[in-house]
Amino acid sequence: MTAIKDSVAFVTGGSRGIGKALVEELYIRGATKVYATARDPRTVTHPDAVPVALEVTDPDAVAIAARLAPDVTILINNAGASVGASFLGSEINDVRREFETNFYGPLVVTRAFAPIIEANGGGHILNVHSVLSWVGFGGSYSASKAALWSATNSLRLELQPRGITVTGLHVGYVDTDLTAGIDAPKSSAADVAALTLDGIESGAYEVLADDISRQVKAGLSGDLAALYPQLAK
Repeated sequence: MTAIKDSVAFVTGGSRGIGKALVEELYIRGATKVYATARDPRTVTHPDAVPVALEVTDPDAVAIAARLAPDVTILINNAGASVGASFLGSEINDVRREFETNFYGPLVVTRAFAPIIEANGGGHILNVHSVLSWVGFGGSYSASKAALWSATNSLRLELQPRGITVTGLHVGYVDTDLTAGIDAPKSSAADVAALTLDGIESGAYEVLADDISRQVKAGLSGDLAALYPQLAK
């Protein structure tokens, strides 16, 4: 289990949406310091957060950020992209761009910060997945999140002996500016952040933040036609 109180956290994509809500909830629960990253650090609005300029697809920028934050005990890989490229109909570079942000980005950040967390006595890493990690409705987005989910499962085993627990967050639509045009049930970012930090504090390996994530996870052991009704036609 990892205590939020007195921890030092590093949140990628910490200026809006779930990331912003996580920064706020970390301070509510007594974190000593929270580094919040954004491509433009001026968009980080929490008065106590430490803004950090970061493009997660740039290894040099990640290395600089790690040097700026040598006291981190909790890493939250939240930054992501939603291109949703078609595997057959989109430019292949659009598919690559999604993987660069959603898979390689968190991996590069984790490789940079795992030694720091270990040197600080151990701690926690959280990767933000999606319910679409488990269903292939989102084209390259789903595939990149599925790859991240698989990496999270492997990293959990590699990092456990180093005193680092790894949690994966799965969630459907969240009420943020990115989903403003979507007419569907949505979770609040604040509720997702609270459930996420509950999971970190309890040492949960996965946090399923809404009903749809719980339903899809439960359906993974069933027939594929239950997840993909098109196949039953």
